[in-house]
Amino acid sequence: MTASAENFTRQTLLQVQPLTPSLFTLRTTRDAGFRFRAGQFARLGVAKADGSVVWRAYSMVSSPHDEFLEFFSIVVPGGEFTSELSRLCEGDTLLVDRQAFGYLVPDRFSDGRDLWLLATGTGVAPFLSILQDFDVWEKFERIILVYSAREGRELAYQPLIAELTQREYLAEYAHKFQYIPTVTREQYPGALNGRITALIESGELERAAGCTLAPEHSRVMICGNPQMIDDTRRVLKARDMRLALTRKPGQIAVENYW
Repeated sequence: MTASAENFTRQTLLQVQPLTPSLFTLRTTRDAGFRFRAGQFARLGVAKADGSVVWRAYSMVSSPHDEFLEFFSIVVPGGEFTSELSRLCEGDTLLVDRQAFGYLVPDRFSDGRDLWLLATGTGVAPFLSILQDFDVWEKFERIILVYSAREGRELAYQPLIAELTQREYLAEYAHKFQYIPTVTREQYPGALNGRITALIESGELERAAGCTLAPEHSRVMICGNPQMIDDTRRVLKARDMRLALTRKPGQIAVENYW
């Protein structure tokens, strides 16, 4: 992917925070003209030693109202982009496309009572942005964040998730929110054990949430690796839940970065 100078801005890294050997967060300045909707992504560029630029798509963790941009990344061993990205330090430059992209936004659904946010790994990023947006709390009666990781230490942004309902503008809606962490490779205190698809099929996820996944009242947003998205869509399809399209209402929304 290439971008001409007028299509991107140069932003300064304000913070780089390693979480595990393979996960880190980064925060940058934000161009005054950059606009996005909660759930969207931006294309980020890093310059290589030979002067070429590598581009990848990253969802914003930050709120559309924040004065900074924040992203959540995994280090892919030998990966051209993340290898370069993980070497950056505070004060370094990151390129950010001027336009935001994506349709993993709450108004993808025209109706619905319960909003399920199903994420694995760094796929939690757009949901953290959505959860900081006042409109989604008004729109739905229940919001259930299901966040799956291999190990408990990989469950990122726990302080942010915990303090969401303490914010003044969300406090009166705190009763609507439920957070269900899941861990697949170990038993972890306070978390379910198993993949999201298996927990749906066994009914354990619905028991933990205290409500059912049904096409009549459930709306489901899914973000994670492509295989996880495909597998989850297959499980939900068996319950007569379909992808929400522009001209055809449905119960499922996903993002395609790949």
